[in-house]
Amino acid sequence: MNTPVSGAGTHDADFSGALIALMGGIVDREDNAALWQRLIELRQRVAEYVAAMGLELILDEAEGYGYLRQHRAAPGEPELPRLIARRQLGYSVSLLLVLLRRKLAEFDADGGETRLIVDGTQIAEMARMFLADTANEAKLMDRVESDVKRIVEMGFLRRLRGSEDRFEVRRMLKSFVDAQWLNEFETRLAEYRAHTSAGTQEAL
Repeated sequence: MNTPVSGAGTHDADFSGALIALMGGIVDREDNAALWQRLIELRQRVAEYVAAMGLELILDEAEGYGYLRQHRAAPGEPELPRLIARRQLGYSVSLLLVLLRRKLAEFDADGGETRLIVDGTQIAEMARMFLADTANEAKLMDRVESDVKRIVEMGFLRRLRGSEDRFEVRRMLKSFVDAQWLNEFETRLAEYRAHTSAGTQEAL
């Protein structure tokens, strides 16, 4: 009689599924509650596995999302090749992410609803004073629409079902634009405004 291989079966399938999902991007509780639960149950095993590749498992159980981040080498520690690409973002996309993050902080401080919903017009108004050529309304809206599409693809905005112009600001944005970014908000916006014409690229 053959002896079963340790760890084989459904548990390994769950482990592989969790890893594959994380390698593909962000795991969100609202998108897939079953996958999220498996990730919670396997968190220690997943964390140990990805650590060997120079990655960290980031889980926020309160907000319901998880993702992989490149381990930041300590002074004197050798740098490993990057598996998670650094996002290179243009001025206007970076600007919208910071503005949305600030709006989320203000929304949470009010202590009202749990979901922050915005529409395209609101987003355009937030960005208007920081973008060049805002006198051309059509050009502004086209630019904002393009940037919003990129942010939706990144996972930080979710288009509401049945609506083309209303979005939920997803709470995972809090991990990517952290408190330090918010504390430096005015300085960063001054830098953005100063470099708009040069098309400066910002890495988030």
